[in-house]
Amino acid sequence: MALHFSKKEFSQRKNKVLQSMQEQNLDALLLFRQESMYWLTGYDTFGYVFFQTLILNKNGTTILLTRAPDLRQAQNTSNIEDIRIWVDKDESNPTNDLKVILDELNLKGKKLGVEYESYGLTGRNALKLNKSLENYCTVDDKSELITKLRVVKSKEEIIYVKKAAELADRALDEVWKHAKAGVNESKILAEMNRVIFEGGGDYPANEFIIGSGKNALLCRYQAEKQILNNQDQLTVEWAGTYRHYHSAMFRTIPIGKVDPKHNKMHEACVEALKNCENKLKPGNKIGEVFDAHAKTFDDLGYNKARMNACGYSLGSTFSPNWMDWPMLYSGNPYIIEPGNVFFMHMILMDSDNQLAMNLGETYLVTKNGNERLGKQKLDLVTL
Repeated sequence: MALHFSKKEFSQRKNKVLQSMQEQNLDALLLFRQESMYWLTGYDTFGYVFFQTLILNKNGTTILLTRAPDLRQAQNTSNIEDIRIWVDKDESNPTNDLKVILDELNLKGKKLGVEYESYGLTGRNALKLNKSLENYCTVDDKSELITKLRVVKSKEEIIYVKKAAELADRALDEVWKHAKAGVNESKILAEMNRVIFEGGGDYPANEFIIGSGKNALLCRYQAEKQILNNQDQLTVEWAGTYRHYHSAMFRTIPIGKVDPKHNKMHEACVEALKNCENKLKPGNKIGEVFDAHAKTFDDLGYNKARMNACGYSLGSTFSPNWMDWPMLYSGNPYIIEPGNVFFMHMILMDSDNQLAMNLGETYLVTKNGNERLGKQKLDLVTL
């Protein structure tokens, strides 16, 4: 088995889940989030795009219900021993197969938690699941049960996060090397991904964001690839990824002559990032981190250009998104703990002048503060 963590690590994780289940009076948990399955058992797949669930009862028994293509996937990547297959056929309903398993575990009339907040549980399948469990057992939404345990990273996980950060740094070197007038954005993306894969990295959980000119103001990937002009702006957001653990970075790079407004925007981003660093400490609420971000930009006159969130947790996530819980926005009460990993992004999008400026880094929360995992300079680099 290609397990990425020690048996002791997996045992400790399961014990934490079982303890949380006991505290919430759950007889079993139905896992639909691939992140939860990977964290709990090592199971590594993109088969969650179909109906798939991992059943964990209060005694620690785990049973995976999946499709035939994922049988060997689970055998090779996880510590799951009991794997059941539902058969593809016209009008198949795998919730019927799930009911058989629940009967085996004597869960009729018991209390079950379900990870409804999951890309792997579509609305249609959720409706089928609810109908199947109606009058069979009590069901509670426990989407965050494992997510809240995953948010504090173990020593073994931090090793992977730091490796991901090294790969992200290498990718930035490639941006600085290749981004210049006359170069296609595709070339930059190709070189960034090359060094990550050559360094042993993985596909990220979502596409890198890249855009120049008007597209530098976009916060999402889009398919247009442009050639950089003699005077231009290039926005890139990416992550180094290692064994599904992410460390993200964000930069806007002027090409050719720099607009003076770019310099001022960059100075504001650096100041905002430093103020957020000062708040990213154990015992503070993450909403306070956002407040530092917002106040800095608002005081400098950038209220209309800033975002309503300034980051989020990072960890082992799967497509379509590398953002993890919790997010840094106003009023978020989550108390920062050592072992948290947060990506903090300072985003300014000036639509009136069609100028962008972005600066983002990933941080590990330590006992007394935080550590910036990326080692690259924060200076405004003009190419």
